[in-house]
Amino acid sequence: MADINFNFVKIWSMRSVLFLGLMFYSLGAISQKEVTRDTVQTMVIVNKDPRLDVLAAKQAEINKRAARLTSSGRVKGYRIQVINTSNRDEANQVKAEMLRRFPEEKSYMLYQAPNFRVRLGNFLKQKDADMLKKLISNLYPQRFIYVVPDVIEYTFKEDEDLDE
Repeated sequence: MADINFNFVKIWSMRSVLFLGLMFYSLGAISQKEVTRDTVQTMVIVNKDPRLDVLAAKQAEINKRAARLTSSGRVKGYRIQVINTSNRDEANQVKAEMLRRFPEEKSYMLYQAPNFRVRLGNFLKQKDADMLKKLISNLYPQRFIYVVPDVIEYTFKEDEDLDE
């Protein structure tokens, strides 16, 4: 019987300690809320080196260029697909005609079984490719001519704007 009374007293005293602990903890939380309610507004002055802005701009430019690269380091851009045919002779004829009419643009003939595709140009921006596409479409209204995304031959210039 003495064992039961001792355990009862032990449990009751643990409950009392726990209750008092929770009460003091909640009073501390309430008092902290009151302190934070009446905080004084403070001003923080940040002095930074102006070279950080230059560094951030350079990093942004590097990120734009990196977004234009494939995983193998080649440049993503656009080309104009002039023809898609299964006839090799017709594809060679169209490629020769494109070289004759547009000597400043490089032309490519790709084979993806069973078709030959003739593509023209290396354009970083789609709007530049669209301008030449309109010109070619006016010369050959019967053909289906498309601007297609492709990996292009391109070297970035130092002060080039990469925004679309």
